[in-house]
Amino acid sequence: MGGFAGFVWLFITIIPVYWVVITSFKPQSAYYSSNPLLPAEPTLDNYLDVLEADFLRYFLNSVIVTVSATAPAVLFSFMAAFAIVRGGGSRFLRFSNTLFLMGLALPLQAVIIPVYLIIIRLSLYDSLLALILPSIAFAIPLSVLILANFIRDVPNELFESMRMDGASEWGTMWRLAFPLTRPALVTVSIYQGLQVWNAFLLPLVLTQSPELRVLPLALWAFQGEYGINVPAVLASVVLATLPILALYVLGRRQLVAGMIAGFSK
Repeated sequence: MGGFAGFVWLFITIIPVYWVVITSFKPQSAYYSSNPLLPAEPTLDNYLDVLEADFLRYFLNSVIVTVSATAPAVLFSFMAAFAIVRGGGSRFLRFSNTLFLMGLALPLQAVIIPVYLIIIRLSLYDSLLALILPSIAFAIPLSVLILANFIRDVPNELFESMRMDGASEWGTMWRLAFPLTRPALVTVSIYQGLQVWNAFLLPLVLTQSPELRVLPLALWAFQGEYGINVPAVLASVVLATLPILALYVLGRRQLVAGMIAGFSK
């Protein structure tokens, strides 16, 4: 029964994806006249139109922002999580952990105006750096919480063994904690990368130049440019989704391992 219910749910969720893909290959003239779930007169013109509309520039902007925000956020979060777990419970570390937990309670929508004013004061408005810095800040609290829980799962005997072998805290962090928490690092990296990749509010508020658009903002612009050309809009959606799908295919094993590792106890 459970397997049948799973197949039914898969069928329900796959239909919209199937419709988006086949519609992106339909000419505009066939969109309203053909069966929505059957391919008709397949063409690549929609994809060519999207690529000619500076899609590659927007794609590169998204890659730059996502990588530049995710990598430092995960790296800093890992070091902060290690310090919180292995730091001996000092007052400063407890206070830092409290600040990170408080950061989880602050939604982006509630602080977008202060963020905007700070970016203006720093003379970073309408730049990719204006997107990268806030993205790092908002990614850190949840990343620290997750990574700290995984580091706590590492047996204390392993840390004591390395300390007896003469390893410093810095060496213990990179030679022991880092390899053992790699599934969690991959999980956090993928999750935070998707959050940055799909972000819409920050690019909408902090940038205005067309050449600095990232993909979510570009999709919104495509929707305006191709207001009645639904296949072209869906072609841009497919192109924007392909990197996410490729990332999942490459990291799915580490992602699953990271999701279940926290339930080892």
